Amino acid sequence: MKEKLYIIKIGGALIDDPKLLDQFLEQFSEIKEKKILVHGGGKLATTLADKLGVEQKMINGRRITDKETLDIVAMVYAGSINKNIVAKLQAKKCNAIGFSGADGNMIQAKKRVHPEIDFGFVGDIEKQSINEKLLSQLIDLEIVPVFSAITHDKKGNLLNTNADTIASVTAQSLSDVYDVELLFCFDKEGVLENVEDPGSVIKSVSQEEFSLLKEAGKLHKGILPKLENALGAVKNNVSKVFLIKETQLKNHIENHHGGTEICL
Repeated sequence: MKEKLYIIKIGGALIDDPKLLDQFLEQFSEIKEKKILVHGGGKLATTLADKLGVEQKMINGRRITDKETLDIVAMVYAGSINKNIVAKLQAKKCNAIGFSGADGNMIQAKKRVHPEIDFGFVGDIEKQSINEKLLSQLIDLEIVPVFSAITHDKKGNLLNTNADTIASVTAQSLSDVYDVELLFCFDKEGVLENVEDPGSVIKSVSQEEFSLLKEAGKLHKGILPKLENALGAVKNNVSKVFLIKETQLKNHIENHHGGTEICL
Protein backbone atom coordinates (compact mmCIF):
# COMPACT_ATOMS: atom_id res chain seq x y z
CA MET A 1 0.00 0.00 0.00
CA LYS A 2 1.37 3.39 -1.03
CA GLU A 3 2.08 6.02 1.60
CA LYS A 4 -0.02 9.20 1.56
CA LEU A 5 1.55 12.38 0.15
CA TYR A 6 -0.08 15.81 -0.03
CA ILE A 7 1.11 18.25 -2.68
CA ILE A 8 -0.32 21.67 -1.92
CA LYS A 9 -0.12 24.75 -4.11
CA ILE A 10 -0.71 28.30 -2.85
CA GLY A 11 -0.98 31.48 -4.87
CA GLY A 12 -0.37 35.19 -4.78
CA ALA A 13 -3.41 36.33 -2.81
CA LEU A 14 -2.30 34.27 0.19
CA ILE A 15 1.36 35.24 -0.14
CA ASP A 16 0.42 38.94 -0.22
CA ASP A 17 -1.43 38.69 3.13
CA PRO A 18 1.09 38.01 5.96
CA LYS A 19 -1.60 37.18 8.55
CA LEU A 20 -3.47 34.73 6.28
CA LEU A 21 -0.18 33.18 5.16
CA ASP A 22 0.88 32.58 8.76
CA GLN A 23 -2.50 30.96 9.56
CA PHE A 24 -2.22 28.75 6.48
CA LEU A 25 1.33 27.67 7.30
CA GLU A 26 0.19 26.78 10.82
CA GLN A 27 -2.42 24.43 9.33
CA PHE A 28 0.09 23.09 6.78
CA SER A 29 2.68 22.36 9.47
CA GLU A 30 0.13 20.28 11.41
CA ILE A 31 -0.39 17.82 8.53
CA LYS A 32 1.04 14.53 9.81
CA GLU A 33 1.43 12.86 6.42
CA LYS A 34 4.27 13.53 4.00
CA LYS A 35 3.84 16.81 2.15
CA ILE A 36 5.22 19.24 -0.43
CA LEU A 37 4.39 22.93 -0.76
CA VAL A 38 4.48 24.80 -4.09
CA HIS A 39 4.03 28.57 -4.14
CA GLY A 40 3.44 31.26 -6.72
CA GLY A 41 4.70 34.81 -6.67
CA GLY A 42 2.19 37.37 -5.45
CA LYS A 43 2.47 41.07 -6.21
CA LEU A 44 6.00 41.55 -4.88
CA ALA A 45 7.72 40.91 -8.23
CA THR A 46 5.47 43.43 -10.00
CA THR A 47 6.00 45.98 -7.22
CA LEU A 48 9.79 45.57 -7.42
CA ALA A 49 9.71 45.79 -11.23
CA ASP A 50 7.78 49.07 -10.98
CA LYS A 51 10.35 50.47 -8.53
CA LEU A 52 13.19 49.47 -10.87
CA GLY A 53 11.38 50.81 -13.95
CA VAL A 54 11.16 47.41 -15.64
CA GLU A 55 7.99 47.26 -17.74
CA GLN A 56 5.90 44.12 -17.21
CA LYS A 57 4.14 42.58 -20.19
CA MET A 58 1.33 40.04 -19.84
CA ILE A 59 -0.41 37.97 -22.52
CA ASN A 60 -3.58 36.09 -21.51
CA GLY A 61 -2.62 36.46 -17.86
CA ARG A 62 0.87 35.02 -18.39
CA ARG A 63 4.00 37.06 -17.71
CA ILE A 64 6.47 37.70 -20.54
CA THR A 65 9.81 37.01 -18.89
CA ASP A 66 12.63 39.02 -20.48
CA LYS A 67 16.12 38.95 -18.91
CA GLU A 68 15.47 41.87 -16.54
CA THR A 69 12.16 40.36 -15.42
CA LEU A 70 13.80 36.95 -14.95
CA ASP A 71 16.33 38.52 -12.57
CA ILE A 72 13.48 40.06 -10.58
CA VAL A 73 11.27 36.95 -10.37
CA ALA A 74 14.25 34.76 -9.46
CA MET A 75 15.15 37.12 -6.60
CA VAL A 76 11.58 37.37 -5.38
CA TYR A 77 10.19 33.85 -5.96
CA ALA A 78 13.24 31.68 -5.19
CA GLY A 79 14.69 34.21 -2.76
CA SER A 80 12.52 36.46 -0.60
CA ILE A 81 9.18 34.59 -0.75
CA ASN A 82 10.60 31.07 -0.66
CA LYS A 83 12.96 31.70 2.25
CA ASN A 84 10.32 33.62 4.20
CA ILE A 85 7.96 30.62 3.94
CA VAL A 86 10.72 28.20 4.93
CA ALA A 87 11.66 30.33 7.95
CA LYS A 88 8.03 30.48 9.10
CA LEU A 89 7.69 26.69 8.75
CA GLN A 90 10.89 26.12 10.73
CA ALA A 91 9.41 28.30 13.49
CA LYS A 92 6.43 25.92 13.50
CA LYS A 93 8.73 22.88 13.87
CA CYS A 94 8.23 21.84 10.24
CA ASN A 95 11.61 20.87 8.76
CA ALA A 96 11.28 22.56 5.36
CA ILE A 97 13.89 23.18 2.68
CA GLY A 98 13.29 25.69 -0.11
CA PHE A 99 14.07 24.80 -3.71
CA SER A 100 14.21 26.23 -7.16
CA GLY A 101 14.21 23.67 -9.94
CA ALA A 102 17.96 24.19 -10.35
CA ASP A 103 18.75 22.98 -6.81
CA GLY A 104 19.66 19.31 -7.01
CA ASN A 105 18.44 19.39 -10.63
CA MET A 106 14.95 19.02 -9.13
CA ILE A 107 12.99 20.38 -12.11
CA GLN A 108 14.55 20.63 -15.57
CA ALA A 109 12.43 22.65 -17.97
CA LYS A 110 12.53 23.45 -21.68
CA LYS A 111 12.37 27.04 -22.86
CA ARG A 112 8.95 27.66 -24.37
CA VAL A 113 8.86 27.90 -28.15
CA HIS A 114 5.74 29.57 -29.56
CA PRO A 115 5.06 30.25 -33.26
CA GLU A 116 3.79 33.81 -32.63
CA ILE A 117 4.77 34.94 -29.13
CA ASP A 118 8.22 35.22 -27.57
CA PHE A 119 7.55 34.43 -23.91
CA GLY A 120 11.22 34.98 -23.06
CA PHE A 121 12.71 32.92 -20.24
CA VAL A 122 9.60 30.82 -19.61
CA GLY A 123 9.99 27.08 -19.05
CA ASP A 124 7.60 24.23 -19.78
CA ILE A 125 7.82 20.90 -17.97
CA GLU A 126 6.51 17.35 -18.22
CA LYS A 127 6.48 14.32 -15.96
CA GLN A 128 10.06 13.39 -16.85
CA SER A 129 11.24 16.88 -15.81
CA ILE A 130 10.97 16.02 -12.12
CA ASN A 131 13.91 14.45 -10.28
CA GLU A 132 11.57 11.92 -8.68
CA LYS A 133 14.36 9.82 -7.14
CA LEU A 134 16.01 12.66 -5.19
CA LEU A 135 12.67 14.18 -4.24
CA SER A 136 11.44 10.83 -2.86
CA GLN A 137 14.64 10.42 -0.85
CA LEU A 138 14.17 13.84 0.76
CA ILE A 139 10.52 13.19 1.55
CA ASP A 140 11.40 9.85 3.14
CA LEU A 141 13.88 11.70 5.38
CA GLU A 142 10.87 13.70 6.73
CA ILE A 143 12.06 16.83 4.91
CA VAL A 144 9.31 19.09 3.54
CA PRO A 145 10.25 20.52 0.11
CA VAL A 146 9.00 24.03 -0.64
CA PHE A 147 9.14 24.84 -4.36
CA SER A 148 9.20 28.26 -5.96
CA ALA A 149 8.13 28.79 -9.58
CA ILE A 150 11.73 28.92 -10.86
CA THR A 151 13.16 26.02 -12.88
CA HIS A 152 16.26 25.62 -15.10
CA ASP A 153 17.27 24.19 -18.47
CA LYS A 154 20.58 22.53 -17.41
CA LYS A 155 22.35 24.90 -19.82
CA GLY A 156 22.95 27.52 -17.14
CA ASN A 157 19.65 29.36 -17.54
CA LEU A 158 16.92 29.87 -14.98
CA LEU A 159 13.33 29.77 -16.29
CA ASN A 160 10.02 31.08 -14.98
CA THR A 161 7.46 28.24 -14.82
CA ASN A 162 3.79 28.32 -13.88
CA ALA A 163 3.41 27.19 -10.24
CA ASP A 164 0.11 25.38 -10.92
CA THR A 165 1.95 23.33 -13.57
CA ILE A 166 4.83 22.56 -11.18
CA ALA A 167 2.34 21.25 -8.59
CA SER A 168 0.44 19.16 -11.14
CA VAL A 169 3.48 17.64 -12.86
CA THR A 170 5.21 16.92 -9.53
CA ALA A 171 2.06 15.13 -8.37
CA GLN A 172 1.99 13.08 -11.59
CA SER A 173 5.65 12.12 -11.23
CA LEU A 174 5.36 11.03 -7.60
CA SER A 175 2.10 9.12 -8.08
CA ASP A 176 4.16 6.10 -9.12
CA VAL A 177 5.58 5.99 -5.57
CA TYR A 178 2.97 7.61 -3.30
CA ASP A 179 -0.79 7.90 -2.91
CA VAL A 180 -0.85 11.56 -3.95
CA GLU A 181 -3.56 14.08 -3.15
CA LEU A 182 -3.11 17.38 -4.97
CA LEU A 183 -4.70 20.50 -3.48
CA PHE A 184 -4.89 23.86 -5.23
CA CYS A 185 -5.54 26.39 -2.45
CA PHE A 186 -6.82 29.81 -3.47
CA ASP A 187 -9.14 32.61 -2.36
CA LYS A 188 -12.45 31.08 -3.49
CA GLU A 189 -14.54 28.31 -1.90
CA GLY A 190 -13.93 26.17 -4.98
CA VAL A 191 -14.93 26.40 -8.64
CA LEU A 192 -17.88 28.79 -8.75
CA GLU A 193 -20.70 28.58 -11.31
CA ASN A 194 -21.18 32.32 -10.74
CA VAL A 195 -17.96 34.11 -9.79
CA GLU A 196 -20.03 36.79 -7.98
CA ASP A 197 -21.77 34.20 -5.78
CA PRO A 198 -19.53 32.48 -3.17
CA GLY A 199 -22.30 29.95 -2.54
CA SER A 200 -22.36 28.66 -6.13
CA VAL A 201 -19.62 26.07 -5.56
CA ILE A 202 -19.58 23.22 -8.06
CA LYS A 203 -18.91 20.04 -6.06
CA SER A 204 -17.10 18.20 -8.85
CA VAL A 205 -15.81 19.02 -12.33
CA SER A 206 -14.99 16.49 -15.07
CA GLN A 207 -13.33 17.15 -18.43
CA GLU A 208 -16.75 17.28 -20.10
CA GLU A 209 -18.14 19.68 -17.49
CA PHE A 210 -15.02 21.84 -17.76
CA SER A 211 -15.52 22.13 -21.55
CA LEU A 212 -19.18 23.10 -21.09
CA LEU A 213 -18.38 25.72 -18.42
CA LYS A 214 -15.61 27.15 -20.58
CA GLU A 215 -17.84 27.36 -23.67
CA ALA A 216 -20.54 29.06 -21.59
CA GLY A 217 -18.03 31.70 -20.46
CA LYS A 218 -18.55 30.84 -16.78
CA LEU A 219 -14.85 30.42 -15.96
CA HIS A 220 -12.74 33.53 -15.34
CA LYS A 221 -9.17 33.64 -16.67
CA GLY A 222 -7.51 32.95 -13.31
CA ILE A 223 -9.24 29.59 -12.79
CA LEU A 224 -8.51 28.19 -16.28
CA PRO A 225 -4.83 27.21 -15.76
CA LYS A 226 -5.70 25.69 -12.38
CA LEU A 227 -8.45 23.53 -13.88
CA GLU A 228 -6.32 22.53 -16.89
CA ASN A 229 -3.50 21.46 -14.57
CA ALA A 230 -5.91 19.73 -12.19
CA LEU A 231 -7.47 17.74 -15.04
CA GLY A 232 -4.01 16.85 -16.33
CA ALA A 233 -3.16 15.43 -12.91
CA VAL A 234 -6.34 13.31 -12.73
CA LYS A 235 -5.69 11.93 -16.21
CA ASN A 236 -2.18 10.89 -15.13
CA ASN A 237 -3.04 8.77 -12.08
CA VAL A 238 -3.05 11.37 -9.27
CA SER A 239 -5.52 9.74 -6.89
CA LYS A 240 -7.35 12.87 -5.66
CA VAL A 241 -7.37 16.48 -6.84
CA PHE A 242 -9.28 19.34 -5.21
CA LEU A 243 -9.58 23.11 -5.50
CA ILE A 244 -10.24 24.50 -2.01
CA LYS A 245 -10.26 27.77 -0.11
CA GLU A 246 -6.88 28.35 1.54
CA THR A 247 -8.45 28.91 4.99
CA GLN A 248 -10.13 25.48 4.78
CA LEU A 249 -6.97 23.37 4.56
CA LYS A 250 -7.23 21.83 8.03
CA ASN A 251 -10.96 21.15 7.63
CA HIS A 252 -10.33 19.48 4.28
CA ILE A 253 -7.51 17.29 5.56
CA GLU A 254 -9.46 16.18 8.63
CA ASN A 255 -12.99 15.95 7.17
CA HIS A 256 -12.56 15.98 3.37
CA HIS A 257 -15.15 18.71 3.35
CA GLY A 258 -15.71 21.58 0.90
CA GLY A 259 -14.15 22.72 -2.33
CA THR A 260 -14.41 21.21 -5.79
CA GLU A 261 -13.16 17.73 -6.64
CA ILE A 262 -11.70 17.21 -10.10
CA CYS A 263 -12.59 13.88 -11.69
CA LEU A 264 -12.44 12.04 -15.01
